[in-house]
Amino acid sequence: MGRVAIVTGGTRGIGAAISTGLRDAGYGVAATYAGNDERASEFSKATGIQTYKFDVSDFGQCAEGVAQIEGDIGPVDVLVNNAGITRDGTMHRMDFTQWNDVIQTNLSSCFNMCRCVIEGMRGRGFGRIVNIGSINGQAGQYGQVNYAAAKSGIHGFTKALALEGASRGITVNAIAPGYVDTDMVRAVPEAVLEKIIATIPAGRLGRAEDIARGVLFLVADDAEFITGSTVNINGGQHMY
Repeated sequence: MGRVAIVTGGTRGIGAAISTGLRDAGYGVAATYAGNDERASEFSKATGIQTYKFDVSDFGQCAEGVAQIEGDIGPVDVLVNNAGITRDGTMHRMDFTQWNDVIQTNLSSCFNMCRCVIEGMRGRGFGRIVNIGSINGQAGQYGQVNYAAAKSGIHGFTKALALEGASRGITVNAIAPGYVDTDMVRAVPEAVLEKIIATIPAGRLGRAEDIARGVLFLVADDAEFITGSTVNINGGQHMY
């Protein structure tokens, strides 16, 4: 088996495309998920990818989950922090739970998972970490102060950790997807979605596979000189 990769939120949408892309490239893949057992079971049966259920916002669960994955598959060489949720609302209507749930799941999870794999990567002198940010972490979005803050935080987190890892053979990069054709985006009212697509120079929503191709590029063994970068995959909607 080749290198071992963990993809958080790896059984649906963008995460599923990343997981299967890595599998097809020869990686041993562990896809984590939070709660949809039926979907995870279907994904595992269809792809042969092992799935692991734990809450990435909980450090203890991450430590136990990573230990189980390493026992089952092997030491983790690649980590893709993809798990994320939305709890949208304008500031004057947002409660603390809406704020905190998004910050913990989307941003604190990056710390939790990186902390659980970083020592092993340092010891082996190799690691590839890719954090999935968002166009809305760069440009902001009405009604998403929690989501935009978390995704913006990911970009800063990426740069700082890249500085720490560079001398140890560990690269840390981010991908900032634009609007991708996933269940989350398709839940947007059709009239609003049409307006969003009209602002994308490429004239379409992104595909999950567009993001997966970016991940595969960044985690390759010979991508060792690319670190601290944010790759925008948004069809030209936002150039930053």
